[in-house]
Amino acid sequence: MDIFNSLIHHWYSLFKRDLPWRDTRNPYFIWLSEIILQQTRIEQGRAYYMSFTEEFPTISDLASASEDKVLKLWQGLGYYSRARNLHFTAKYITEHFNGKFPEEYHLILSLKGIGEYTAAAIASISFNQEYPAVDGNVFRVLSRFFGIAEPIDTSAGKKIFTELAAELIKGTDPGMHNQALMEFGALQCTPQKPDCFGCPLCERCYAFANKKMVDLPVKLKKTTQRHRYFNYFDISFGDSTWLKKRVEKDIWKNLFEFPVIETTSATSIEALLSMPEVNRLIEAENSVVEKVENWKIHLLTHQKINYRIIKVRLFQENKMPDEMIRVNKKDIFNFAVPKLLETYLINNKETGLFI
Repeated sequence: MDIFNSLIHHWYSLFKRDLPWRDTRNPYFIWLSEIILQQTRIEQGRAYYMSFTEEFPTISDLASASEDKVLKLWQGLGYYSRARNLHFTAKYITEHFNGKFPEEYHLILSLKGIGEYTAAAIASISFNQEYPAVDGNVFRVLSRFFGIAEPIDTSAGKKIFTELAAELIKGTDPGMHNQALMEFGALQCTPQKPDCFGCPLCERCYAFANKKMVDLPVKLKKTTQRHRYFNYFDISFGDSTWLKKRVEKDIWKNLFEFPVIETTSATSIEALLSMPEVNRLIEAENSVVEKVENWKIHLLTHQKINYRIIKVRLFQENKMPDEMIRVNKKDIFNFAVPKLLETYLINNKETGLFI
């Protein structure tokens, strides 16, 4: 284990990336970076990290912001529950800890939106505590080097890897050690085509010696995707359009979107326009369907969103359902919307439809 640590730490000293959250031990900034980087590539996450730290330099600044402002700044990152939990926890820390991030691991772990990995990363990097941060990169490095075939997505597997990681972190600089392991997995021991011949561990690596790189780590469960069909209505009346806030317990909660009708399949436009819920939005005699976009696909981890946008122009204003919000088109970019609608709005801004 000493040789493993020594080689990993030396590699990290030579090849670690220059990332802004590595220049601080501020637990707020470490927490922010870890939440942003969940399910997010470093290059994309860096820009959001810089925006958040500039807009909200302290926990109290984040806590005092409106949720709409936080979601707008988060727009495009996806997994919006992360932003909502971030905002909730900032307010909780401000109220219950006087704005000071708690130092004890069990208190960090108790915060909403923080699991064992994130709590360990904060405790080790910010407070020099020996808690191993075991993410996908660490699973992969340990599995391949030590030849562990126990599935990483089982309770038994997680226990084995966590106990091994806990042994490895003893007597080290825990923050550096955790970051070194994660960085090694991200850059050297990658999921596909790892750079084994340039790896300082290859002579002692079980997977390399036994040609098991593609077999390790083992994962049992496969992600199944749910197919959904969203029919969005971009309704125009003069300079106005209408939005609706998603308040249900579902994807994109508290984001805004065009009025949407969800169907069980790729329904024809004729069948769609005959639905009573569509007639409550647009009355045929007072409107014209100007354009029906082709179906597009927006992929989420567990869902495949099939969507299209139907552009409708009203000749006279209808009485819209109470949950609809009338918005001047020039103000529409002030609202946090899902990525797929952001792309649509940006494209239409370029053509002068939303300015």
